[in-house]
Amino acid sequence: MMSAVAFFKQPLVVALALIAALLLLGETLSPGFASGQQILRLLIVAALLGIVAAGQNLVILGGREGIDLSVGGVVSLSAIIAGNLMDGSNAGIPVAILGCIAAGAFFGLANGLGVTLLRIPPLVMTLGMLGVLQGLLVVIRQGIPSGKAAPGLSEFVTQPVLFGLPGIIWLWIAIGLFMAFLLKRTVFGQRIYAIGSNEHSAFMAGVPVGVIRVSLFVLSGVFAAIAGICLLGYSGSSFANVGEQYMLPSIIAVVFGGTPLAGGKGGYTGTMAGAVLLVILQSILTTVNIDESGRQMVFGATLLVLMLFYGRGKALRT
Repeated sequence: MMSAVAFFKQPLVVALALIAALLLLGETLSPGFASGQQILRLLIVAALLGIVAAGQNLVILGGREGIDLSVGGVVSLSAIIAGNLMDGSNAGIPVAILGCIAAGAFFGLANGLGVTLLRIPPLVMTLGMLGVLQGLLVVIRQGIPSGKAAPGLSEFVTQPVLFGLPGIIWLWIAIGLFMAFLLKRTVFGQRIYAIGSNEHSAFMAGVPVGVIRVSLFVLSGVFAAIAGICLLGYSGSSFANVGEQYMLPSIIAVVFGGTPLAGGKGGYTGTMAGAVLLVILQSILTTVNIDESGRQMVFGATLLVLMLFYGRGKALRT
């Protein structure tokens, strides 16, 4: 039976406690910060981050210190693709969704093949892909906002759909259930943990390591694409670097949720709590008038602290 000390040291419990503490701090600094409407707005923003972090979570679980630094570029590209395919019309939503998911899967596949076939370290491969995507975005739009969200998409993201909650929150809940089922109830999920814990042993046991790892990067690209579509619905329009804000926070959310960068253990429930925590923290930093560069410094320092305490685990897995 788990002791009280062990229970309160769990990353998920720590994250939930910090969420409560930050809400209290925010309410103290700015009365109304913890109101129902404000919390709902924070949850919408957290859902956007959490969807990106779902793919990041899978890549990190797969071990080899896998990190997908290209997610921000995929989010930006997907938002632009969706905006131009919809162009303010609900009729364009299906083709926009298919186009964005296809684009996300393509760039994820490229990342996965580079990591597995060319043996390029994930950090280097995805950083290079981010550069490719940023260049592509400049060529396509030259930093000028383009496209327009369909009314149906904007309503799905921002307006109550069921029990007073917007559709994006229900989508995030569905993704959470999907991730829990995938990781805990499927052979694919067991193989993710196996290659993350010990890739060599998993290979010797007959696990198709390369196929699994490529699949993780493809899923990361798909989740980033879905987030890009939802981000378009939230903002109404898109611009070239709209997704950059999700790269570092998506990693922090995963690590804070209890998944070490070494991979092999952890899950998505903690990541969801980590996403909420980071959004609340960002909102507090905005409330006290800390600009974007200052927020990035805080997020970077947060990641370093998390790594110091439990981000890498006792030893890297091979």
